[in-house]
Amino acid sequence: MEKKIRLSTPLEEEEIRKLQLGDIVYLSGDVYTARDKAHHRIIEYEKRGEEIPIRKGAVIYHCGPLVRRQRSIDRGEWEIVAAGPTTSARMDAVTPAVIEKLRIRAIIGKGGMGIHTRDAMCKYGCVYLAITGGAAVLAATQIKAIKAVYWEDLGMAEAVWHLLLDDFGPLVVCIDANRNNLQEKIEEEARRKVLAYLTAFR
Repeated sequence: MEKKIRLSTPLEEEEIRKLQLGDIVYLSGDVYTARDKAHHRIIEYEKRGEEIPIRKGAVIYHCGPLVRRQRSIDRGEWEIVAAGPTTSARMDAVTPAVIEKLRIRAIIGKGGMGIHTRDAMCKYGCVYLAITGGAAVLAATQIKAIKAVYWEDLGMAEAVWHLLLDDFGPLVVCIDANRNNLQEKIEEEARRKVLAYLTAFR
């Protein structure tokens, strides 16, 4: 049975490995956005021994937020207008290396990820949390603050935004730390039902 779980960063490997497919997660605390260019730079900087702004054991959100400057900087220089997920498959080729280098504990995105990413999640203790697409403005309301922005030279959507979340969700555990994939299970169940339906009318 699916459980509703509230987690706060920093996340521990032990609590990540307890999550099961279909669990509903609400996340509070620090998260870092990262898309294609940021993933490639993480790997490049790690090879050169340069400082990476994303701390080890962090949560990454596959997101290129829509931001604008505040008219008044009393609440911070930036305001997030929309923060919907980017399709995670875009980062699939480089995500295993990022998980390994930074020991990422959770990835938030949409669309799922491939077998090599799942292998890395199992090995290092990481889960994939799916968020509903098309609700970018709603997602932005659950972002309490922008703590910092890094690598602005990549562009606003590709920069790394360090966000503070407040009960961000609902997020669904779609890949757990044992290589189980909720999308595959749903697709298999759908195929089974279609086959049973077709067989019944032969």
